[in-house]
Amino acid sequence: MAFWLFKSEPDVFGWDDLVARGAAGEEWDGVRSYQARNMMRAMKVGDLGLFYHSNIGKEAVGICEVIALAHPDSTAADPKWDCVDVRAVRRLPRAVSLDEAKAEPRLKDMVLVNNTRLSVQPVTEAEWAVIMELSGDRG
Repeated sequence: MAFWLFKSEPDVFGWDDLVARGAAGEEWDGVRSYQARNMMRAMKVGDLGLFYHSNIGKEAVGICEVIALAHPDSTAADPKWDCVDVRAVRRLPRAVSLDEAKAEPRLKDMVLVNNTRLSVQPVTEAEWAVIMELSGDRG
């Protein structure tokens, strides 16, 4: 299993929106970055992701799961854009802010800390464990 981070603006599509989709989940559509698209193409069903509220809040708020492999993005006119489907797993007991991640020495190499613009990012197993620790999530 691999770990990822999915960024979304909460006033456009937030954690509660994903929760409301239930087991059917939602396409992670609208991504127009080759790097992020390629990461989605590498995802496997069952991979877990941090759901991160960007712009407003700037914090990881929940855990989501990849439930469908990369497929054409239904919002794209150009077939080169793919997306995966994700569903909500659980809310983190405590949100972990970008500032907190930046202040944590064990996260100094995390993509989020060094490239806040990328909308889909890899997270290492060690980074995932630190975020879970900081959030109080015991799985």
